[in-house]
Amino acid sequence: MNLRLLPPEDFLQARLMLPLSKSMSARALIINTLTPGADPLERVAACDDTDAMRHALADLSQTEVNIGAAGTTMRFLTAFYSCRPGIEVTLDGSERMRRRPIGVLVDALRSLGADIEYAGEEGFPPLHIRGRELKGGDLTLDASVSSQFISALLMIAPVTANGLTLRLEGEIVSRPYILMTLKMMADAGIECELYRDTATVKPGVYRKSGQPVEIEGDWSAAAVWYQITAISGGVVTIDNLVKDSCQGDRVLADIYSRMGVDTEWCGEEGGTDLCANPDADARADLDFSECPDLAQCVTVTCAMLGYPFRFTGLQTLAIKETDRIEALRRELAKIGVNITVEGPGTISWDGRRMPVNELPVFDTYDDHRMALCLAPVSLFMPGIIIRDAGVVSKSYPEFWEHLRAAGFTLLDGDAPLPEPDTEA
Repeated sequence: MNLRLLPPEDFLQARLMLPLSKSMSARALIINTLTPGADPLERVAACDDTDAMRHALADLSQTEVNIGAAGTTMRFLTAFYSCRPGIEVTLDGSERMRRRPIGVLVDALRSLGADIEYAGEEGFPPLHIRGRELKGGDLTLDASVSSQFISALLMIAPVTANGLTLRLEGEIVSRPYILMTLKMMADAGIECELYRDTATVKPGVYRKSGQPVEIEGDWSAAAVWYQITAISGGVVTIDNLVKDSCQGDRVLADIYSRMGVDTEWCGEEGGTDLCANPDADARADLDFSECPDLAQCVTVTCAMLGYPFRFTGLQTLAIKETDRIEALRRELAKIGVNITVEGPGTISWDGRRMPVNELPVFDTYDDHRMALCLAPVSLFMPGIIIRDAGVVSKSYPEFWEHLRAAGFTLLDGDAPLPEPDTEA
């Protein structure tokens, strides 16, 4: 599905409910399945990634599980299956998933007693896993790897014989996601903590809660609406953001306060207002090591507003759904923005824009966040085309309907631009 986008003709005002947090949902599903006697969770994110997790956990007798492009699901299920005696399964994914390295996690699990074999190329999915009781113990891991590897190990640690002491070497990437994992584990009755560079999890039993698990609105999905507010100067009200959220991407409010967007908290009944503010910094220098999923929306925001930038902490973007740094470089070049890749994890732009002679047709690289971050370009360049727009189903299936409700016009990608209204 290709879409041509036209911006609202009037002042942009929108009100919406974001999808539920994909990150919280994935953790809640693993913890719930490890909890004796727990009922299946009903209220979790409705998207491709969470659907893949739910399908896998609904029937643990499956001998072959394909999770498609769901990276979090691949990492979490690798650890989960490893610690479940009696399970024997081949865990596979999309062609892109088969190129996303998982060797660090497999080696860590093997050191805890896991029985995992590569069913294809060494270091990459698919994996053949035979579940067994794991011994746990002490483990040292490179902290610069995906935080999902760390969270996967932490969540199964209570059901190992000795628990886990996990020492993280180097700069910890995406620390807030690790803290989210530990908080959700603690809420389920597990004794665990992260002190400096060491995470400790005692052996124990997950407990059923007297209250249903509450999954928050997705702060990662909010990024595109902050982007739209900053570029359009409009007002967006979101009804299900949590101010004191455990999601690391809550830092969005602070980042965009420097880019001319105020976040006004109106209480539980009033929603959260994103309001354009004329005061903004003329340059953006940011470290995304704790919130890499925000980088694409922030980068495109700066490109549209003409803010020079230098962003660091992006080293994990190369192994996401696509190489996101390369994808940004290619697509922003279509609007005359030539970003510089200074080295692993660092990009910059001097604020100069080259002339553009035609409306861009954007590629999305099977990456939902590329589709999301490029859609707001239509506010400056009406009529852009987003190829493979359906890819947003991975995390935000309702996005295009929400965009239409906000006043955007969505046409088939093959449709010509509407004739301008010349009526006086």
